[in-house]
Amino acid sequence: MSKRGTAGEGGEEIGILIPFPEARRETRAQNVSFERRELDQILRVYGRMVAANEWRDYAIDHLNDRAVFSVFRRTSETPLYQIVKDPQLARKQGAFSVVAAGGLVVKRGHELARVLGVFDKKLRVIHQA
Repeated sequence: MSKRGTAGEGGEEIGILIPFPEARRETRAQNVSFERRELDQILRVYGRMVAANEWRDYAIDHLNDRAVFSVFRRTSETPLYQIVKDPQLARKQGAFSVVAAGGLVVKRGHELARVLGVFDKKLRVIHQA
């Protein structure tokens, strides 16, 4: 990668060489974000939980190393859950995780749909007398 500029008197073009590690640092400086399909899946679960009157608010943070979707019962409280996308863990434990309020990782995986399965209601057997 090189930038071109003009020299002072002769008008000759000169090239400026940028070392490869610096060029990589510049591309990594972009924030991590949720893709459209990922956000669609998350908002579908969020809508279901709002309809069940369990969640009321959310916040999205796009940080340098991860993207976080936080859900709240009330705006003034700490988040009940955080849905985290961390690309650095994509090859190891999975890029997606659900973190509870205390910092406990509830579920982690490579596929967002499976990780969001934590919020699915479990069927229960009801005995009638």
